[in-house]
Amino acid sequence: MKRISKVAILGAGTMGARIAAHFANAGVPSYLLDIVPPGAQGAARNQVAAAGLEAVKKSRPAAFFEPSLARLVTVGNFEDDLSRVAEVDWIIEAVVEDLEIKRALLKKVEAVRKPGTIVTTNTSGLPVSKIAEGFSEDFRRSWFGTHFFNPPRYMRLLELIPTPDTDRSLMDSIAWFCDVRLGKGVVNAKDTPNFIANRIGTFSVLNVMRLMEENDLSIEEVDALTGPAVGWPKSATFRTIDLVGLDILGHVVNNLRAGIDERSDLKLPDFYRQMLERKWLGDKTKGGFYKKVGGQGSSPGEKSGDKDKEDDRLALDWKNIEYRPRQKAKFAALEMGKNIEDTGARIRMLLGLDPQPQKPDKAGAFLWSALSDLWTYSANRIPEISDTIVEIDRAMRLGFNWEMGPFELWDAAGVEQTTARMKKEGKPIAPKIEKLLASGKKCWYSDSPSTNSGKAFFDISTGEYKPLAVPAGVWSVAVAKKSNGVVKNNSGASLVDLKDGVACIEFHSKMNSLGGDIISFIQQSLKPGGPGDAFEAFVLTNDAQNFSVGANLMLLLMSAQEEEWDEVDMMVRQFQAMTQAIKFSARPVVVAPFGLTLGGGTEICLHASARQPHAELYIGLVEVGVGLLPGGGGCKEMLLRAVDSAASIRPGGRGESVEMMEAMKRAFEAIATAKVATSAQEARGLGFLSESDSITMNRERVLTDAKARALEFVRSGYEPPAARTDIPAPGENILAALKLGIHLMRQGEYITDYEVKLGTKIAEVLCGGNLTPGTPISEQYVLDLEREAFKSLCGERKTQERIQYTLKTGKTLRN
Repeated sequence: MKRISKVAILGAGTMGARIAAHFANAGVPSYLLDIVPPGAQGAARNQVAAAGLEAVKKSRPAAFFEPSLARLVTVGNFEDDLSRVAEVDWIIEAVVEDLEIKRALLKKVEAVRKPGTIVTTNTSGLPVSKIAEGFSEDFRRSWFGTHFFNPPRYMRLLELIPTPDTDRSLMDSIAWFCDVRLGKGVVNAKDTPNFIANRIGTFSVLNVMRLMEENDLSIEEVDALTGPAVGWPKSATFRTIDLVGLDILGHVVNNLRAGIDERSDLKLPDFYRQMLERKWLGDKTKGGFYKKVGGQGSSPGEKSGDKDKEDDRLALDWKNIEYRPRQKAKFAALEMGKNIEDTGARIRMLLGLDPQPQKPDKAGAFLWSALSDLWTYSANRIPEISDTIVEIDRAMRLGFNWEMGPFELWDAAGVEQTTARMKKEGKPIAPKIEKLLASGKKCWYSDSPSTNSGKAFFDISTGEYKPLAVPAGVWSVAVAKKSNGVVKNNSGASLVDLKDGVACIEFHSKMNSLGGDIISFIQQSLKPGGPGDAFEAFVLTNDAQNFSVGANLMLLLMSAQEEEWDEVDMMVRQFQAMTQAIKFSARPVVVAPFGLTLGGGTEICLHASARQPHAELYIGLVEVGVGLLPGGGGCKEMLLRAVDSAASIRPGGRGESVEMMEAMKRAFEAIATAKVATSAQEARGLGFLSESDSITMNRERVLTDAKARALEFVRSGYEPPAARTDIPAPGENILAALKLGIHLMRQGEYITDYEVKLGTKIAEVLCGGNLTPGTPISEQYVLDLEREAFKSLCGERKTQERIQYTLKTGKTLRN
C-alpha cells in the first residue's frame, strides 16, 4: 500500500485551502500552490496562496482542529514552486472548473512529478478521463477523481472516480488513507456528470423548486417540509443553497447536458436566474433566499437567545423577488410529526400512509410528489451512476447529511404500499422496483446479523440479497447488538457483548441525558457480581449523534422547586458514586466520546481509564450556564489535572508556585467560563483529554478503536488507580488570586453579580477551601465540597431560572 506522508494541493481557493487544512488536521504536511499575481515580486508572488490560507485560518466553522496546525501548510506558486511536487506522494488539483486550465496546469505537473506519484482532481462534475486525455501512460495510471465535499473537515463524503486506465491498487491506497487518516466515508462513483451525490441532490433541489411553484408554497414552507421532518438537515433546501452559494449550484446544474436522463426537463426557475443576475448568491453576498439583518450576541443581563440569528433573517418572496420578514410555516401535520421520534413513522404519517391510508394535506401532497419522484429517479440511475443502491444511499447520507438515503427512505415509507399508490396515480414506475417486487422481496435492505455491517441489500443485477460489505474496523453498537446480543438493559442503557471479553455500556435516553436509570445501570454493570462480571473490560459509547448532553435537568429542577433537598443530595451522591465506580473499577473502562459531550458527559470521560474520542468532539463542563458547578467529580478531576501538570514541570513544588497558579487558572477558566473544546485536539489543551489518549478520525471506527484500547489494558495487566489522599490543596493564596480575577471581570462588566457568586463557589471548591497552601486533602474531601456547593446553588432562585430557561429554549440565560 502506498504511503502518504506529504501532499501538494494545486489551487488555494475555498476548496483547495480547506483540503490542505484537513490534511494538517491529520498531521500531514502540504504545499498549497496557486497563480502568481500580475507583476508581483518577492513574497508577493505567493500572495494568492497566502490569502487562501489566511481566509481558512479565519473561517467559521473552523477548518483547523486548532490554529497552530496551520504551520503544516506551506504556501507557494505555480511558477517558482511547481518543482516541489516531486517531493510529495499525492498531488490534488483543485483549480477553477475549466477543462483547458486544468489540462494546461497538469501538463506542467506531468513534467516535474516523480513517476508513480498519485495525481487526482477535485472536479465536481467535469469528465475525469477527459482531463488527462493524451497524457503519458504512467500519469493516466496514477490519475483519478477525488471529489471532496465542502467544508472537507465536516462533510464526510469523498467520491472516488476511476478512469479505464486507473491502477486500482493506487485508488485502494487513497481509499484506505482517506478513511482511516482523514475520517472520510469513501464512495466509489462512476465518471458521469456530477458523479453520485450532486447528481441525485441536484435533481431533488430542482424538483423541489418546481413543486414549490406548482403548489404555491413559500421559501419558509418548503424549508419546513424538507428539513428534520424527513430526516434532512435543519438547513433544509434554501438555507443549504445560501450556505453553498447560488452560483455553485448554478455551475453544478450546468454540468447536466440536455437529454442526459428522463428528467432533463428540470431547470433552474426564472426567479433563481434573476437572483444570479443580481449577485444574490447567499451568505457570501449577505443575501440569497434569506437575508441577514441586525446584530447578534448577548451581554450580561441578556438572554443569549434574544437576538436569535435565524429570526434576524428576512426571507425572499420568490414571486416578486423581494425580501420580507420571515413567516413561520404552519402545517398541522408537521406539528403532529414533532411528537413522532422515529423518522420512518413520521414520514408515513406525513405522506398519509399511517396509521390508516388517507388523503394527504398540502404538506403531504408536496412531500409525496417530492419523495416519490426522488425514489423513481434514484432507481433509474442504476447502473448509470453506481452499480448498487448502497453507493447512492451512502453518498446522500455523507454528502448531504441526510439521515437516510433514497432507498433507505423508501424502505422506511414502505416500498410495497408506496409503489401501489404510484401505480394507482399513474406515476412512472422504475423497472428496478418492478424487479424487486417480482422477486418476492418487499424492501431494498434486510437484516443480516452474520455480516460485519449487519445488513444485506437487494442487488439489482442478480435479483438477490447480497451482504453489505464494509471495510475492516468499521463497526457500530447496533451491529454488535444484532450479532452478539444484549446482556442486560433498562430504559436508559444497555450492556452489549463486543466479544473477546469486552462489553459496551450504551446510553439510549433522549439526547443521552443522564438520569437515574443510566447512573444505576453503570454502577450495577461495573460492580463485582453484577451483570458485567463475565467481562474483563468495558467500553462506554453509543451510536447517537452526540455522546451525552449531560445530567437530566428536569428531574433536578423539580426536586429543587419542591425543596426536596434530601432528594437533591441523593441525586448528587449517586452521580458521584457512578463516576467513582468508573475510575476505581477493577477492570478498565474506556470511554469513547464524540459530538456534544457536555457537563455530566464530560465528568464520565474525566474518570475513565482512557478516552478514545472521535476527532469531532465538543466537550466541556458547562454547568455554570445553568447556574451550577460540576458536581459529579468534574471539579475534583480538573484539580487533580492541575496539580499533576504543575508537578510535572516542577516536582515537589509548593502549593502556591507559579506553575500551580497557571495550572489552576486554566482549570478555573475552563469551568467558570463553560469552555467547550471544538475538537479533540483542542480538548487536550483544555485538560479534558490526556496526551496518552488516542484520537480516531473516522466516526465509524470509534467503537473498534475503543475496544482495541480496552484489550491493551487487559493484556498489560490493568491495575486500577488508588484513591488519592495526599492532594496538596492550592489553598487561600490561589483562592485570593482567583477571587481578584472574578472581581476584575465584574468591574469590566463582563459578568453579572450572580456570575460572581458562581465563580466564587467554583474557586472555593477547586482550591479545597480557605486552607493553608499545600495542606493534604483527599479526593472524597473535594467531592464533599462539590456536593455541598452544588446543593446550595440548587436552592438559589437565579439558578432555578437558568435551568428553567435552558429547558424551555435550549439556550442560556445571563441573569
